[in-house]
Amino acid sequence: MSIHVRTTASGTTVYDVRLRTPDGRLYKRTFRTRKEADTFQAREKADRSRGGWVDPRAGRVELAQYAARWLAQRPALRPRTVELYESLLRRHILPELGGIELSALTTATVRAWHARLLLGGRPGLSTVAKCYRLLRTILSTAVEDELIVKNPCILKGAGVERPQERPVATLAQVHALGEAVEPRWRAMILLATFTGLRLGELAGLTRRRVDLLHGTVNVAQQVQELSDGSRVVVPPKTEAGRRTVAIPPHLLADLEAHLAAWAEPGPDGLLFPAPEGGPIRRSNFTRRVWQPACQAVEIEGLRFHDLRHTGNTLAAATGASTRELMARMGHASPRAALIYQHATADRDAAIAKALSDLATAQKPAVVLRLDVGDHGDSVP
Repeated sequence: MSIHVRTTASGTTVYDVRLRTPDGRLYKRTFRTRKEADTFQAREKADRSRGGWVDPRAGRVELAQYAARWLAQRPALRPRTVELYESLLRRHILPELGGIELSALTTATVRAWHARLLLGGRPGLSTVAKCYRLLRTILSTAVEDELIVKNPCILKGAGVERPQERPVATLAQVHALGEAVEPRWRAMILLATFTGLRLGELAGLTRRRVDLLHGTVNVAQQVQELSDGSRVVVPPKTEAGRRTVAIPPHLLADLEAHLAAWAEPGPDGLLFPAPEGGPIRRSNFTRRVWQPACQAVEIEGLRFHDLRHTGNTLAAATGASTRELMARMGHASPRAALIYQHATADRDAAIAKALSDLATAQKPAVVLRLDVGDHGDSVP
């Protein structure tokens, strides 16, 4: 390794660090100051001594090219996940960063890209966090592939989603929605609320997965609808998603009636088929069933998925532990379960009333006495 000082045609002094790769190939880096050149040379020596040196040629692949390779090498990704990643890359990551070589991606570059996404107002904050996490994951693989020395995605908190609090329907609203829909959908709304199953899980539910004798429902598959309109039946995303959930006893009669009237025949018959047969379509169900029901009972801004929030919040209010909520919800991490353990307004009011009742029951008799004059007489 050596440092060569030279003067450019414009009269500027620069410092060339000349090095050789382990296989003897010569390469050079040019810096404006001696300090920068010395720092680079020292870092290269240190990387080689600890086995962390990366060939400068390795990272000379553009992000767009590497991201395409990264996706192609992950056949286990779900179709919906592939669509999501392709959309994030196409719309928000590659337009600005796709033409940059991996070795040229710096933390400053990533920070500037991330800031522009935030300041642009679109996409939303959750999508920006998803974009950052995807970029960070791709570049982590590039580090593993020894294409770059370190991951430039080190922005604190940039990958954390902070979604707005979703509305929680009251039990009265849930029952009102159950009465507002056609009878064939009533059990679906009640089951979504009191077991916390997602719409895709309900759409993939079959007769063999419902055990009325023991009062359980087994989640083993879900229906996903792709952007081209096709539907695929896939297992839950994680092992935690494969679960058996206890059905509240008061729902068993509704489910028994539903099985007799609306479910498809046979053990593999769908529990909640579309009127024309086959799995329901999310868009059709939302437009034809859910939105009219919400309008009928005058509830605004409530999504079908919010029934899951209602059920899980109610489960937390019963005193269910974090681990119990995780098992019921099908989550592998406690983060989501902890969300449902927050105090709701109704629960807080009930606690306040209980405290008041307790205080009243144990309140001692108090007599107000006022001294009058010097004789110690008092007025009760």
